[in-house]
Amino acid sequence: MHQPTHRVLFYDDPLFREHDAGPGHPERPDRLEAVREGLTRHGLDERVIAGVPRAATTEDLLRVHTEEHVARVAATSGRQFRFDPDTAAGPRSYQAALLAAGSVVDAVDRVLAGEADRAFCAVRPPGHHAEADRAMGFCLFNNVAIGAAHALARGLSRVLIVDWDVHHGNGTQNIFYEDPRILYVSSHAYPFYPGTGALDEMGEGKGIGFTVNLPLPNGTGDRQYARLYRDIVAPIGNAFAPQLVLVSVGFDPHALDPLAGMAVTERGFAELTDVCLGIAEWASDGRAVFVLEGGYDLGAIADSTAAVVRGLLGEPHEKLAPAAGGRFEEEVALMKRELARHWPLLQP
Repeated sequence: MHQPTHRVLFYDDPLFREHDAGPGHPERPDRLEAVREGLTRHGLDERVIAGVPRAATTEDLLRVHTEEHVARVAATSGRQFRFDPDTAAGPRSYQAALLAAGSVVDAVDRVLAGEADRAFCAVRPPGHHAEADRAMGFCLFNNVAIGAAHALARGLSRVLIVDWDVHHGNGTQNIFYEDPRILYVSSHAYPFYPGTGALDEMGEGKGIGFTVNLPLPNGTGDRQYARLYRDIVAPIGNAFAPQLVLVSVGFDPHALDPLAGMAVTERGFAELTDVCLGIAEWASDGRAVFVLEGGYDLGAIADSTAAVVRGLLGEPHEKLAPAAGGRFEEEVALMKRELARHWPLLQP
């Protein structure tokens, strides 16, 4: 058995399975059973440290959400409520959402305190579509944004959020769109739900340049992602020199996912993990918190979770050969050319 070289906190709780998005909804409790199954089958469950989730406080939530939005979600307690055709709450969803957001806050605290090196938060409901004033896209509170805002409140001045969910994290982007302390980097299918995340969305005001969108066509696979992350995400991330790295972990770019059309496999997620942790090692003593977002094929979730957690534990990773040539070459060149307006190190 490999001995872990890093201490990894793993957050989970039975309450997360009590969030009820409605019958037949793809964002279902079985997703977390798949996460657990992946850890067990690959012998990883005994190598991580159990984190103890706590509920987010009102102060935690109000750093990114409006009072009206918090009250609206709280009012769903004890009943079924539908925010929009995709997004619903059940009797215990508010409590689960508090615990999901609070788990990320606790993970940030523990990692910054040096009690662990890294963390994986297997939480639901997910968060990155939740706006300051709106639940949407299966998300009630924006877990990663709440964690990032907490890190800023603790005195950090540079936090990197990498979002590799197949859907653009509109909520996370908009919450920090004018804030230069948060670098938000998202790779996602485009055009696709929720319709945001174009290359030219780069932030506003003091935040200009600190939003980096990498919109991708359906069918993008491991080697293309490897190229993007090695050639664009890593250089920008290293130049920003974050004091903490947060990752929105969506497993829906997987080739087997029923809601999307990407072609990533477990090897691809291992590659993305490696790049994100490389930035963390470079700038923030390896401090990183990974937070579950989407992903709806149970087998893909299990194997992909194992690939990510292996990386967090420090197991060696065999790098993929990045894609080169063809039309993808032109797409990468276009991204670099546009982003170089704010990140000159991408200039040829």
